[in-house]
Amino acid sequence: MPTHTNPVSIIMPAYNTEDKILDILVKVDQIFGENSRDYEVIVVNDGSEDRTEQVVRSCVRLNPRVKLISYRKNVGKGYALRKGFAEASEDIVIFLDSDSDIDADQIKTHAKALEQYDMVIASKRHPYSEHRAPVMRKVLSASFNILVKILIGIRYSDTQAGLKAFRKKALEKIVKMGLVKRYSFDVELLALASLVKLRVLEAPVKVCQSAGFSLKSIMYMMIDLMGIFYRLRVIKWYQRNLNKKYVHYKPIIPT
Repeated sequence: MPTHTNPVSIIMPAYNTEDKILDILVKVDQIFGENSRDYEVIVVNDGSEDRTEQVVRSCVRLNPRVKLISYRKNVGKGYALRKGFAEASEDIVIFLDSDSDIDADQIKTHAKALEQYDMVIASKRHPYSEHRAPVMRKVLSASFNILVKILIGIRYSDTQAGLKAFRKKALEKIVKMGLVKRYSFDVELLALASLVKLRVLEAPVKVCQSAGFSLKSIMYMMIDLMGIFYRLRVIKWYQRNLNKKYVHYKPIIPT
């Protein structure tokens, strides 16, 4: 029997995933089964150059729980997630990659953990995780995580796994402060979560990745990471603006 959770908004950024996104949408619907009122999926088509938009539109016609946001220019994962979050209607928000690399069966488990946490982030390096990927991808991922710890000071074992769950009220306090539009969005979000002292749980995940990183993606990640470092550790931009513009979210206290 699936673990019951409150209704969730699942946000999927999509870029050129025409051959994979249907599988993940069907999988999510199977997970929630007859409880179709328990979820909505917001797919953000981030300027795909293939048939991703058409595939999702066909799903929208068949499943009223699926919604589509689409724009022509590819901007980046971070931008797409913020666009989707602006349309989320439920109190629990899930960020889920649309490339089917992550086993979506864990959505409800992660959402359930929000009873005692503000954020639940999947970690490929959790002791109970299963992670299959080319060796070079694992090496680059581990190296990036070391840099994050050194430069940003957050101590999570994995910032980049494409499954994260949030209490909406906690997330809305920090998501608008972010500036990163591409892959280092996750690092910035966790840095901001640390500043406002949200309770974050790292949870296991099953991931199967076949492709490596492109040089362009690595370049963007490094540029964005250095930008976060500069704003966080040098000019204290995040700290100043959080204090000026936002009332700090009060993290939940487990009973």
